[in-house]
Amino acid sequence: MSQGSDLILQRMMALHPKIIDLTLDRVDRLLAALDHPERSLPPVIHIAGTNGKGSTQAMIRAGLEAEGGRVHAYTSPHLARFHERIRLAGDLISEDYLSEILEECEKANGGIPITYFEITTCAALLAFARTPADWTLLEVGLGGRLDATNVVDKPRLTIITPVSIDHQQYLGETLPEIAGEKAGIIKRGVPCVVGPQEADGLAVIEAKAERLGAPLLVHGQHWHAFEERGRLIFQDESGLLDLPLPNLPGPHQIDNAGAALAALRHLGAGPAACEAAVTKAYWPARMQRLKHGPLVAAAGASELWLDGGHNPAGGIAVAATLARMPKRPTHLVLGMLNTKDIAGYLRPIAAVAESLTAVSIPGEANTLSAEDTQAAAARAGIEAGTAASVLEAVERIARDHPGARILICGSLYLAGNVLRENG
Repeated sequence: MSQGSDLILQRMMALHPKIIDLTLDRVDRLLAALDHPERSLPPVIHIAGTNGKGSTQAMIRAGLEAEGGRVHAYTSPHLARFHERIRLAGDLISEDYLSEILEECEKANGGIPITYFEITTCAALLAFARTPADWTLLEVGLGGRLDATNVVDKPRLTIITPVSIDHQQYLGETLPEIAGEKAGIIKRGVPCVVGPQEADGLAVIEAKAERLGAPLLVHGQHWHAFEERGRLIFQDESGLLDLPLPNLPGPHQIDNAGAALAALRHLGAGPAACEAAVTKAYWPARMQRLKHGPLVAAAGASELWLDGGHNPAGGIAVAATLARMPKRPTHLVLGMLNTKDIAGYLRPIAAVAESLTAVSIPGEANTLSAEDTQAAAARAGIEAGTAASVLEAVERIARDHPGARILICGSLYLAGNVLRENG
């Protein structure tokens, strides 16, 4: 009888003292012990970048599935439960199968130090190799060059979404250094779709691709995506597509859709797949309107939204999305990790927020305290208070500002907590 996956995952947490320790040695060793599942995957599309990886992956998956493709997808972190990270031929992995492959990886690893992300990535690759499918979508966990997903020698395609400053303690202090880590997924001769980039980041990506003879499909050069008269216009060397706007809200999703469409067109997908990519993608906690549950009941006549963006680029995306929505006073409930640039996140949002209620993220050792978050909001010029919980914050805003827009934001960990608590 297999043990529950939660128990096994808990044990895996203890196999290495650090949560993140970037090197491929441990992954290579375990994959060899598992007889190299990474060599028997359906064609791989590997996605790196600072922002937009998950949304872009969700759109590509929607497009490939619309043409009848069976798609494996690997993503991180999860929001409500671990199973979200591993999608086998379209369906979330079952509890029994997850427990089975985790136990197999734990046994093959033999108690040797390995990080949680590394051993669970090996488990995902094992499940993918054993389950028939047409495609494998792999989202990088952190960086690219030394990420545990970067073990496939010859993917079918790589994608680099916008690169910005984040995770400096692991990836380097400057944008070119971080772009260099993301460009580590580029493989010799394998085409790479490149989303919008800062000039100094793009230069690093182009230099790496040139060294490896990897053809690039670059935003603004080989493809263009923009909004015109309430439609998404996409253009590449094969011609023009006139599509509905992405169902994932926010102007930044135009660029993510562009990268997904560039990838799908390169893979030979037809018009139906391209339309499905922008109309059928589902990606929770990206400006997601919550419609049911106890928090929605507590919000009363107010709208309740949830977003997991957590770096300065995420703040810009949230602010731009709010600016485009029908006018309504917006009040934030914010919780962040202490490893994030809260000032950079709040700077663009300050212009569109009436108030902010700070909370700490339940169960997170690295949470910023509600008091520190409140102080950062005050420095950004936002009227701010604190609450003991998200529920308390929502109730108070709904009472004091009936009919407002309430946005819970600042962290995927907070978003996951909200989705669990709200059912």
